Amino acid sequence: MRILIENAMMVSDGCVTRGSLSIEGEYIESITPCGTRPGASFDKVIDAAGCYVLPGVIDDHVHFREPGLTDKACIESESRAAAAGGVTTYFDMPNTVPQTTTIDALEDKFARAARESHVNYSFFFGATNDNSGLFPMLDSHRIPGIKLFMGSSTGNMLVDRHDVLEHIFATSRLPLMAHCEDTAMINRNVKAICAQQGDDPDVAFHPIIRSAEACYESARLAVGLARKHGARLHVAHVSTERELELFGSDPDITAEAVVGHLYFSSDDYATYGTRIKVNPAIKMKSDRDALRRALADGRIAVVATDHAPHLLSQKQGGCVRAASGMPMIQFSLPTMLELVDEGVVSIERLVELMCHNPARLFGVRKRGFLRPGYKADIVIVRPGSPWKVRSDNIESKCGWSPMEGHEYQWRVERTLCNGHLVYDCGRVDVGYIGQAVEFR
Repeated sequence: MRILIENAMMVSDGCVTRGSLSIEGEYIESITPCGTRPGASFDKVIDAAGCYVLPGVIDDHVHFREPGLTDKACIESESRAAAAGGVTTYFDMPNTVPQTTTIDALEDKFARAARESHVNYSFFFGATNDNSGLFPMLDSHRIPGIKLFMGSSTGNMLVDRHDVLEHIFATSRLPLMAHCEDTAMINRNVKAICAQQGDDPDVAFHPIIRSAEACYESARLAVGLARKHGARLHVAHVSTERELELFGSDPDITAEAVVGHLYFSSDDYATYGTRIKVNPAIKMKSDRDALRRALADGRIAVVATDHAPHLLSQKQGGCVRAASGMPMIQFSLPTMLELVDEGVVSIERLVELMCHNPARLFGVRKRGFLRPGYKADIVIVRPGSPWKVRSDNIESKCGWSPMEGHEYQWRVERTLCNGHLVYDCGRVDVGYIGQAVEFR
């Protein structure tokens, strides 16, 4: 297929260019300025007048729940939601059943995605207290890195032995993505709050239990180890103002913010309840505002989702019983575009945070930019096109979102993955299968 996208405002490499973009097969062929149209014939012409054309979003942090937790989500359903949200590449996390902590479990995930994923994919390998001997067997050209839970987690994925942490930071040749919360602090806070409030306190206590101090102390430990050993460290879902002090001076130590922490604050628990219960917890408005400021000044390098579906029945209860996590991948780009409208971040910087920087930091080959010779992973978005999130237009298998009832002003019109129109004005091509990502 040869495709022409014309009359577009294309955002890439720090600028907005008016003109046309041509695609041949899986690749971007050319980008031509306004008033100049490529002379070749095309199988399909897309008129993007009034729209912005962006690189497809690379979400470096999702939980698609397969295998073992597919009552709430699966690779097919969540990659469908990704396509509808302009996300063309995702990196899935290892806390599935079984956990992705063996080579066989990793290969099983790749095989499942090769059958089911409607967009491009890769998978983090999970660290435990006793599996670092497998790290040299991992193919750095196939996976983005190793996920390290330095905070409360399930099963044996919590790496809490200091000698193991020292060894992992000293020897890993792959990037380390760390979930940073101090488990001992969290356990003390749970005991104290439950003694006062009962065995399942209201969700408003969640950011007190999973406190700003617990986040900072764990992140400080991770950053200290990375500096000591020269490791490449990416700290996931930074949620507090104080943590931001740790980032910005070393290009090998970077921070991720997720959409939920950028959009909601602890004031919103009264409205949304456990629908916005996540780990680490959504904190104070001052933390949210600090994260927003850090989008522009470089302390935050990447914006992702930590997309983590649960059934609504599993979200019942308080800050002990209700499951933590929310589905956001379909709505991350429209939500961030709202922040563009509010002046929080420019659209050029949004593309840096959601497309360019994930590609740069993890060494993704030929994706994340609108450049000739790059894979044609592209999203076309239209401003001033109101639409409301309803249960019948949510693609995630769990069937709900905290954004339900919200009216957006930006609409994802089309998503192209490897030059294929995988999402077209409300319809996902469920016959299309994406590709495994390649890393440098």
